[in-house]
Amino acid sequence: MTHVAEWKHGEVNELVDLLTSKKVVGIVEIGGIPAPSMQKMRKGFHGTAIVRSAKNNLISRAIDEAEKEVTGISGLKDLITGQTGIIATDTNPFKLFSQIKSTRTMAPAKGGETATHDISVKAGDTPFKPGPIVGELQKAGIPAAIQEGKVVIREDKVIVPEGEKIPTDVAQMLTRLEIFPVEIGMNLQGVFEDGDIFKPDVLDIDIDQIMGRMKTASSNALILALEAGWYNELTIRPLLLKAYNNAFILAIEQGIITKDTIKNLISKAHANMLALKNITT
Repeated sequence: MTHVAEWKHGEVNELVDLLTSKKVVGIVEIGGIPAPSMQKMRKGFHGTAIVRSAKNNLISRAIDEAEKEVTGISGLKDLITGQTGIIATDTNPFKLFSQIKSTRTMAPAKGGETATHDISVKAGDTPFKPGPIVGELQKAGIPAAIQEGKVVIREDKVIVPEGEKIPTDVAQMLTRLEIFPVEIGMNLQGVFEDGDIFKPDVLDIDIDQIMGRMKTASSNALILALEAGWYNELTIRPLLLKAYNNAFILAIEQGIITKDTIKNLISKAHANMLALKNITT
């Protein structure tokens, strides 16, 4: 029988408590995040979420144990990849995804990373003084030259296409140009809530855009309801006001005298009299 260290039992139990104590639990990939950046991210989640890293086998074991209390949470095991952590919160999955996304930052390249987007330089001045730096820039594939006593980049150029490795000499030169092409941060692989697993392709939405569309749809629905005369607690007052205004206009046109129309009818008669007077004189 394989002996399992006591500390591992304790850590698994702590992970199970975390998995079963919050409404929303996610798996995050945290590989490549420097310790200071990770610490800063943890602080950013203070009061809203708990982030806990552990070995993947311990997380898997904890999820199996948590399944005994929370049906369906074992689906998180399929999301474990790379260096993994657990994030647990009582906020909704969409807000959690948005918060995680907002913590991602750009960092200098060290060399050897795969470019996640085209890495380019823009034409213009550089902070360098004329000298050997021009040759170093050109060696890194950057179209540099000396113009009017300044080191400039002559034209926009993609120096590392998306999907290719960033050479070490290029990474060093990008850092000197204060171009930071590497995005670091947690990658949310998916979250569990109320028996369902939600993945990033579902969670990655523009909340402001969605809210704007909902407001537009609500406004259009209200206009349609008023035009069609559908009454409910939202439309009854506008419909009554519309009916009153239509009745008032009809009463004025037909000369129906009421306490509401008398002043307007007198004003109308006076205006007609003045118009007639101008015609006859």
